[in-house]
Amino acid sequence: MMLNKGVWGRERLLAQASIELMTSDQLMPQQRIGAGIFFGSHSSWGFCMAVNIQRHQPWIAPGRFGWDGGFGVSAYSDPNNDFIGILLTQRLMDSPEQPAVFNDFWTHAYRSLET
Repeated sequence: MMLNKGVWGRERLLAQASIELMTSDQLMPQQRIGAGIFFGSHSSWGFCMAVNIQRHQPWIAPGRFGWDGGFGVSAYSDPNNDFIGILLTQRLMDSPEQPAVFNDFWTHAYRSLET
């Protein structure tokens, strides 16, 4: 629904403006101070999800939104590539750094878009 800007089939179910607000940076610079452990310089916060605001890796690019969860889930939508990826693991995150399996998953997922 969000990847398609609130449209399902031929019917609009969510206002496009609502989708744009949910998937865009909602933090002011003052609110980002001290949040680098969560967002780095490449991500920020929309409404209840992370949003990428700068390219950091081939898969971390402006417009991509989703979340890396502490209980081993990584799920993002990328409207620029018409792509959704979801990784479900049983690995509890034990530091602010992403587990290697997250990076491996996204590396290979985005390589699949190149073919």
